[in-house]
Amino acid sequence: MITDHSPSSRTLAGSAAAFSLLAMLAAFPLAGAAQYRSSMQDRPEPKAKPGVPFERAVSLSDLWYVQSSEKAKGAGEEISKPGFKIDSWYPAIVPSTVLGTLVQNNVYPDLFFGKNLEAVPTAPFAVSWWYRKEFTVPLGPGLVHTRLEFDGINYRANIWLNGKKVADAATTYGAFRRFSIDVTADVKTTEKNVLAVEVIPPKKGEPTIGFVDWNPAAPDNNMGLFREVRVRATGRVSIENPFVVTKLDLEGFKEARLTVSAELVNHADADVSGTLEGRIEGLRFSREVTLGPKEAKKFEFSPETTPELVIKAPRVWWTHDLGKQELYLLALSFVLKKDKADEAAAPAPPPEEEKAKSRDKAAAKIPGMPRVMPSDARVVRFGIREVADYRNEQGHRGFKLNGRKVLIRGGGWADDLLLDAPAKKLAAEVLYARHMNLNALRLEGFWGTSQALYDLCDRNGILVMVGWSCHWEWENYLGRPADEPYGGITTPELIDLVAESWKHQLLWLRNHPSIFVWAQASDMVPHPDLERRYIEIQKEVDPTRPTLVSTKGKTSEITGPSGVKMLGPYDYVPPVYWYVDTKNGGAYGFNTETGPGPQVPPIESLRKMIPEDKLWPINDVWNFHNCRGMFKTLDRYNEAMDRRLGQAASLEDYLRKAQFLNYEGMRAMFEAFVVNKPKATGVIQWMYNSAWPKLWWQLYDYSLQPTGAFYGARKAGEPVHILYNYGTQEIAAVNSSFAPSPKLKASIRVLDFGLKEVIAKVLDFGLKEVIAKTIDFGLLADEVKTIDALRPPAGITPTFFLDLRIFKEKGQLVDANFYALSAKPDTLDEAQATWYVTPIKDFADLTALAALKPVALNIKAKFDKDGPQTKVVVDIENPSPGLAFMVEIRVIREATEEPVLPIYLDDNYITLLPKETRRISGLFLTDDLLGEVPKVRIRGWNATDPLK
Repeated sequence: MITDHSPSSRTLAGSAAAFSLLAMLAAFPLAGAAQYRSSMQDRPEPKAKPGVPFERAVSLSDLWYVQSSEKAKGAGEEISKPGFKIDSWYPAIVPSTVLGTLVQNNVYPDLFFGKNLEAVPTAPFAVSWWYRKEFTVPLGPGLVHTRLEFDGINYRANIWLNGKKVADAATTYGAFRRFSIDVTADVKTTEKNVLAVEVIPPKKGEPTIGFVDWNPAAPDNNMGLFREVRVRATGRVSIENPFVVTKLDLEGFKEARLTVSAELVNHADADVSGTLEGRIEGLRFSREVTLGPKEAKKFEFSPETTPELVIKAPRVWWTHDLGKQELYLLALSFVLKKDKADEAAAPAPPPEEEKAKSRDKAAAKIPGMPRVMPSDARVVRFGIREVADYRNEQGHRGFKLNGRKVLIRGGGWADDLLLDAPAKKLAAEVLYARHMNLNALRLEGFWGTSQALYDLCDRNGILVMVGWSCHWEWENYLGRPADEPYGGITTPELIDLVAESWKHQLLWLRNHPSIFVWAQASDMVPHPDLERRYIEIQKEVDPTRPTLVSTKGKTSEITGPSGVKMLGPYDYVPPVYWYVDTKNGGAYGFNTETGPGPQVPPIESLRKMIPEDKLWPINDVWNFHNCRGMFKTLDRYNEAMDRRLGQAASLEDYLRKAQFLNYEGMRAMFEAFVVNKPKATGVIQWMYNSAWPKLWWQLYDYSLQPTGAFYGARKAGEPVHILYNYGTQEIAAVNSSFAPSPKLKASIRVLDFGLKEVIAKVLDFGLKEVIAKTIDFGLLADEVKTIDALRPPAGITPTFFLDLRIFKEKGQLVDANFYALSAKPDTLDEAQATWYVTPIKDFADLTALAALKPVALNIKAKFDKDGPQTKVVVDIENPSPGLAFMVEIRVIREATEEPVLPIYLDDNYITLLPKETRRISGLFLTDDLLGEVPKVRIRGWNATDPLK
């Protein structure tokens, strides 16, 4: 009997961290998309409010109105004036897409259910759509200059303010350009302003937002104001693009040298003098500045000129698995110098300035308003850290954080199909990465409707790879000729557009410590003319990070080979693939996108996307919720299930086998890259999340339901871990942390299908066999060590089991890992390998698992509310002489039996040996119970639920 009622100290520490993170998650609005959508039409128009003192920029998010240009009765001049009738217009929140707004207003209900998305017409989105907003500008002494800022317009826009056209579609275009429009002469300071934006959809051949083959394209091609719109008020001088560069002492982290820079822009027609002031916590620094008329100039504080920027004993930013996520705030302000002689000699101001002075006097009387207001102020969050790349002995590229080599373990991110994920869901998705022991996300594209995703990764210690998508590299997606090696961005006009877009995105995101590399291309390489532009831009804008010329193993004629690979697979492969493949996607180098193919979710999720009469057998509705191109069916996944596990007799049987495939396949991939360090430098599971409800490429599904793949990834990423190498048949122990782990012991047990012990060893890591005593041993920091070779005796049952555990000195369980193995291994047909899969020549035989007898488990569950979150502790006992295989623990709401999501359990899909008990802990937000009572339910391969 193996009993464990004490979670490891690491688990307790992780739970404490998760509690604080869930508290943060609880701060986000509770209302889900459905609640929000149903109430949109009943929301009243908010009354105009005066600008809030001290605010230089105000987000124009709530409330806009949207209508098709075919139905809007009027031109831009009329629409952008007070009193224009918008009775038939749709209320909207910005950022939004047109289709997202229509869904929020129930024009297209249940869009993602069945094949409803297919029924949405595209004709309504072939014309332009209007966005209309009434707003007031920020007030404060000296705020005389006003701009409108657009972070993302897809794709072109004519912009009108108070009856005047302030921007034209001929110049206002490009999904990834940012626009700042001077409206000082046209804005009203004492009454409402009316803003009207005519958004024109992208045409074929224009580099817009795209999801490639991950899911269907949105019928409106994501047209709209998909990122934030702001009104910014400043004095005569504004601060633009503040940036903090950190140079860290990598030996002992005793010192950090900071360089702070920003651009100052004089919007006046005369010389301006003043003081640029900076503050980083208790540190202060400043310099006197003079700018000529309309001059824009970059200013810099360096450690050489500003000793205050040499930080002793700095707090260093790390990924969550290696340390704390320390963040600092930089506050910059510019205060104008007052010259009384100049003021006396100055001519009488025009009436507009007299109005501004009157407004300033009124604002100055507001309680708490400082006597001297800066012309502009900016606040930037940053982290002290360094990122760099390196080449290993085989020439593969890897990455370093603060001088330490880091195995990149991540997933490929995608935004919601309608670009409208609620803030609370976004936070949960980033927390899931942390909970799965991943340390990175790859954004194939510059995703995010704001900087919220990047802020969350900063706070949660998740590295981010950001760059362009392959959407512009293939003709069928871009809509214009595109071919290797440069894709479709080859004309001077497009090169200019994309280069400028690149600069805008780098300026927008460069202060985020989580971003560790910029990717200039995905499947191809940029045209040489474009790459030269990229190099110039990055040298000027952000020389602090490495660049990938391609996330595929391409070679640039300018900068040479990328050093990474993108060789698949993308469809089902067996666990052994990752260990034995040495030519394609196997565990060597940095595989920037790969994975074992489909991850079919549990029944609750299927019912949210597939009608009841289409749930079984598999049919065209299932296929509609697959991916596209080569990945529109589950054929290879189903063949592997049939041949390895036996043909599914029912939907319930299919789904339990699917979760086994999900868990087994994902665990093997991540374990192979971990055990193959330093030959392996990184792996990105394709994909991490889902843009809509689907059956492929996901570690959890669209509703935040973890699959077996979720917990397979979490298991493989345990900091101190024991694993089975399918290729060499060796047992290895891994310490992925930067701290040594001393005084451990490993338990290795091989059981035949009848659970008879064939091999039972307790080994120290000096390979000495121990039977009746404990031997101290340990792992060094960031060490991989082979501790045994598995050699099952001849005649072992066709299906057998391997139980691996690591214990601390006093018997405390550190890691448990259980494998169902076949005496007949999977073998690959490598001669028939393609870019997306290596076929299987012979399948392993695990069909005996179908004969496992039902096991009745004993379950005790306890719930403890702690502030906004609830902790659940589940004690599971297997009192039987049989194996309880792949037991899934679920927390549900009692009345509706709906799962509580998101959920953070420290283990799941566990296997219990005869007479074994296990304690599993977890966390969830109390509000996600929606007022119901929580209950624990279990299901699994052969486990029966005693609580039903």
